[in-house]
Amino acid sequence: MKTIYPLIMLKGKLRDADTAKDHNTNMIAPPVSFYKLHGILNSGTTYSFDGLANRKVLLVNTASDCGFTGQYDELQQLYTQYRGSLEIIGFPSNDFKNQEKGSDEEIAAFCKLNYGVTFPLMQKSKVTKGSGQNEVFKWLSDALLNGWSNQQPKWNFCKYLVNEQGILTHFFPSDVSPLSAAVTKQLKMQRVK
Repeated sequence: MKTIYPLIMLKGKLRDADTAKDHNTNMIAPPVSFYKLHGILNSGTTYSFDGLANRKVLLVNTASDCGFTGQYDELQQLYTQYRGSLEIIGFPSNDFKNQEKGSDEEIAAFCKLNYGVTFPLMQKSKVTKGSGQNEVFKWLSDALLNGWSNQQPKWNFCKYLVNEQGILTHFFPSDVSPLSAAVTKQLKMQRVK
C-alpha cells in the first residue's frame, strides 16, 4: 500500500485546493455543542471532548487496508508539528469494502508499528449514516446538530476540521492529503476571539 499511495493521491494534488473541500462559509455555530460529545478509545476508556476547547480538532475515519492508509503517516506528521494546538482523532471503521477487519488491539498495533501513530484512536465503529452510526459522526454529518453540514464520509480517510470554539469549519474528502495546502492553511489560521 505504501508504494501505491503516491499514485492514488495524484488526483487530489491535481485538483484545485479550494474545490477540494466543503466549508462553513458563515461560521455557523452548532446547535449541539461539540464539547458535549465523547468517544471510546480503543483501550475502552471514555474520551470526553470537553477537554478539547481552544484547540483545533481533525476527526478522520480510518482503515488499515485501504489505498489511503498512507495518510496515517501524514496525520502523524501533522500531529507532531501542531502538538498542543491541534488534536487528531482517528475513528477506525469497516464501512467501506471490508478494509478494517482487525480488532481494536490489532488496529492500534498496526498503526503504531507501521506509521508510529501516537494520536488517539477510537474503537472501531460505524461512521456512515444509519442504525448504529457513531455519535461523533452523527454530529459531523447532520446539519441539525453541527449547524451546516450533512456530509457523511464518502470513503476512508475523510477529514472534518473543528475550530477552537467547537465550530465544524471544513470537510476534506479522502483524496485531500492531510499535508495539503488546503488543510495546513486552515491549521495555521489564528483563531477568531
